[in-house]
Amino acid sequence: MNALAELQIGESLQDITLSPVTRLDLIKYAGASGDYNPIHTIDKEAEKLGLPGIIAHGMWTMGNLAKLFTPYYEDYFIQDYSIRFKGMVFLDDVVTLKAELAETDEEKLTFKVKAVNQHDKDVIKGKVVLSTY
Repeated sequence: MNALAELQIGESLQDITLSPVTRLDLIKYAGASGDYNPIHTIDKEAEKLGLPGIIAHGMWTMGNLAKLFTPYYEDYFIQDYSIRFKGMVFLDDVVTLKAELAETDEEKLTFKVKAVNQHDKDVIKGKVVLSTY
């Protein structure tokens, strides 16, 4: 029996705290994703739009959130993954990834997920449904 099968509704997976966001993280993500919007890499371009500086790609944060589930891919796959962007992630922000079991049945586990910054402000919230193979 795996650890997820023993998890009770309301219990959480171990949080993951990412290293502070760097410009290099965002440049690498721009290259990997093909999202070269300059608000993610060039301060002056972000400032022209009223931002205090560059912001992380929302999908960078969403992609990192999936790291919570990678230890379980031998037994489960992500069937559904939906989020809402709630706030921006800036350079040097420290993002913590969280997942709490909300529902369960024989074949699926539904988690409430979120990423929060160092001020405990939500930057994304949503749900992930894991299914057995």
